Amino acid sequence: MQEQWSQRADAAEGAVVARHVRRLWGLPGTALAVVAWPPVRRERLYFRWHYWWQAHLLDCAVDAADREPTAKRRRRLAKIARAHRVRNISGWTNNYYDDMAWLGLALERAQRMHAVDNRGGIQALEMELFDAWMPDSGGGIPWRKGDSFFNTPANGPASILLARSGRLWRAQAMADWIDATLRDPDTGLIFDGIRASGARGTTQMGGGDVDRAVYSYCQGVVLGIETELAVRLGAPRHRERVHALVAAVDTHLCRDGVVVGSGGGDGGLFDGILARYLALVATMLPGDTDEDDGARALAANIVLRSAEAAWENRLEVEDHPLFGASWETQARLPGPGHTVATFTGGTVRSSVVPERDLSVQLSGWMLMEAAYTVSSAGYR
Repeated sequence: MQEQWSQRADAAEGAVVARHVRRLWGLPGTALAVVAWPPVRRERLYFRWHYWWQAHLLDCAVDAADREPTAKRRRRLAKIARAHRVRNISGWTNNYYDDMAWLGLALERAQRMHAVDNRGGIQALEMELFDAWMPDSGGGIPWRKGDSFFNTPANGPASILLARSGRLWRAQAMADWIDATLRDPDTGLIFDGIRASGARGTTQMGGGDVDRAVYSYCQGVVLGIETELAVRLGAPRHRERVHALVAAVDTHLCRDGVVVGSGGGDGGLFDGILARYLALVATMLPGDTDEDDGARALAANIVLRSAEAAWENRLEVEDHPLFGASWETQARLPGPGHTVATFTGGTVRSSVVPERDLSVQLSGWMLMEAAYTVSSAGYR
């Protein structure tokens, strides 16, 4: 099984590289992904490039280099990081804390595991996230600079980065804030975020207005930080939170063990992120109790069943897989006449056929790499 998942991950990598990855504006020593296939002109020219999608391109490229280290893969890591810095124009940072956290995680992994040195960028991103902590205002860190919305998609990846960089006290405080503020007492799932004042679609809770939307990647990043803290600090509450959240994901976000789809646009990345951190639980969660064993096994099972479904429902187009936005249903072939993704209100909305979006294909690649990781640990 390990060899099979390696081959499938390799095919997913090859599909993204062949369809999407190009030099940025023809500059040597750069590689960045066109955000759709088939692309329209503004996408081919990188007028649309979506900072956080490219961060996950880098993270997936790190996965591939971990699976089978080659000089070509290491060079690609350096090219993607360089292109990201160039295309961002103003430096490594931007106004969105969730974006910066994702890039920081990818750069840190590339440096730690493959000696792709961007320590200046990592430090700049880390300090932006560290300094954004606002407990006196109800946070957490906000979604973006100057905003009053404190959400899981910013605090989750930021706390993982801070834990990995040794700022464990802050990472633990952020994890405890998420658990106290955004965990649904009925389902055990993690809500999206909390606003400083009432807004449409929110519910009053704990002195703020909680946005009760549930997204799969919010569960993923909380599994990630709680596992990291369980490894580094050993406090039982972190393992116990992982046990409960893995079970809640299986109960509420899966059908027959397969993660239910989240669509395209930004949502195209959500399920892949969940799979990444379920694989982290399966391979890194410490402890030898029945609850620890059960959480690890259930996390691995969700990854492998989801990956099998995604692979069975893929299309093969020009000898490369095309993954569906919903892993449990047949993928659809996008065409040049379909309406393309749009950026509004800080969010990328899906193309009419979501398989067109880079985010969906990165999620499929991420899932295949996660399946390889858990199969390498002996899960079937």
